[in-house]
Amino acid sequence: MQPHNGGVEAQSIIFKLHDESAGYAVSPQRIPLASLRGFADEVADLLRGEGSRQDGGQVEVSVVAGSLGLQTEPLADPGLFADLRRLGVDERLDGIGARRRAVLEKWQIRARKTPQVRFEIESLALASPLVISAATDYRTQAADQWVRVERYVQGEVEEVGGSDRVNAHIRLADGERLKVDTDRSVLRDDKVNRLYKSSMVRISAEYNVATRQHRNARLIEFVDYAPKFDESEFERLTAVGRQAWKDVPDASAWVDALRGHGE
Repeated sequence: MQPHNGGVEAQSIIFKLHDESAGYAVSPQRIPLASLRGFADEVADLLRGEGSRQDGGQVEVSVVAGSLGLQTEPLADPGLFADLRRLGVDERLDGIGARRRAVLEKWQIRARKTPQVRFEIESLALASPLVISAATDYRTQAADQWVRVERYVQGEVEEVGGSDRVNAHIRLADGERLKVDTDRSVLRDDKVNRLYKSSMVRISAEYNVATRQHRNARLIEFVDYAPKFDESEFERLTAVGRQAWKDVPDASAWVDALRGHGE
């Protein structure tokens, strides 16, 4: 059968997950339960989309060989196939609905972080299979909003060193794992054991104002940062404030009057 190029002729779709990050290639015979559950949910969201005729939770699928593949029954959904064909010629996701876009962005981020992972979408309705891997760049236009910044960030130092390329890996509070290149002298001259400890660091990086991600980060210096509560200083400031407000019987009413409330 020739690839379908229009109309609403029903065609099945095969979604494939290739993953060797666990030390073995996933397959219908062996796959972590979390990976299976997550992949199935993501495929359901891709099928469902916004305003789709398909309810991803109701479409029947069959497990196929070759990595982990999920093959749907024949579907007649022009909106779904239009989205998939668009992705075949343009990696920008701006024209894709929010639900499908979220899945595709998640797959692209995962493939970029873990090169042993890639995703494929095959159908006779497509001119060629869609592949999402470390080599692809599926993104929204907002993902291109990168600016050069120098900033302070705090996180747990998980790894430092390197022979040819010196760097450190820092887990930020929001879960982002940031790799920062640095000069050998920054690590050599640092007198504190920072491994697996929370540290404040000064970095330069490209920062995405839409996604809040960093890239091409460079460690400038570790910053000594040990915040603590100074009880005596707190008491001193409290006393100063109490003295300043002693002639005001109702502080809340005074602030409301100053703001013009109650007029």
